[in-house]
Amino acid sequence: MIEAIIIDDEEDGREALKLAVERYCPEVSIKAVAENPEKGLQAIQSLKPQLVFLDVQMPGMSGFDLLQRVSPISFEVIFVSAHDRYAIKAIKFSALDYLLKPVDVDELVHAIGRVKERLSLAESNFPVQSVLHNLQFKSGKIDRVAVPSLEGIDFFNTQDIIYCKAEGSYTSLVLSGQPAVLVSRKLKDFEDLLSESGFCRVHHSYLINLQQVKRYVKGEGGYVILSNDHHVDVSRRKKDEFLSLLDRL
Repeated sequence: MIEAIIIDDEEDGREALKLAVERYCPEVSIKAVAENPEKGLQAIQSLKPQLVFLDVQMPGMSGFDLLQRVSPISFEVIFVSAHDRYAIKAIKFSALDYLLKPVDVDELVHAIGRVKERLSLAESNFPVQSVLHNLQFKSGKIDRVAVPSLEGIDFFNTQDIIYCKAEGSYTSLVLSGQPAVLVSRKLKDFEDLLSESGFCRVHHSYLINLQQVKRYVKGEGGYVILSNDHHVDVSRRKKDEFLSLLDRL
């Protein structure tokens, strides 16, 4: 049995989630329901749950602020959110689970299944730490990205990333003055996280750092020459967006 608590400032949200868990996830036992972050912290400290359903937006202290006050984080987290677009990007990038309000039962069951798998493997909570790092920059450009790995968290300065290339369900990060790194994240995940930080998806296989563009050669779509002299085609449908972003540099 997975012992869990719910932390959500909206009564309707708390009750709906509790009812759905009790009805569709018999392997989960809700030990407490907290209506604000302070009571949520107290429940975490006293009950030591294996799983926390955590609302992202709460007055006074967000779900992420709450996690910053917990050390060590020894439980799984399923985030619950109504709308925070950037938070959802960072959560997905860090391979964590989130549920959009109102909670969909199928998504809830799937998220619980992933939690059970992680608990059975005794995986660490490095993904939680990485999402907290990536969310530090939600009000501006990301200058350092945190990527959870099997051994811990790898940090990369975004200015050192020349381009990201799709390699199936993986992504190859080509870095300035460093060996390329293969990361178990899809290129779309990097696009979502870095699109507001000077990166552009110019081709279905390439996300490039606009600061690393050395030259653009015109053509039907054209191509760019990057700082390491690598040539990357620009697709026709991405050409206008790419040139518009270049003009803003």
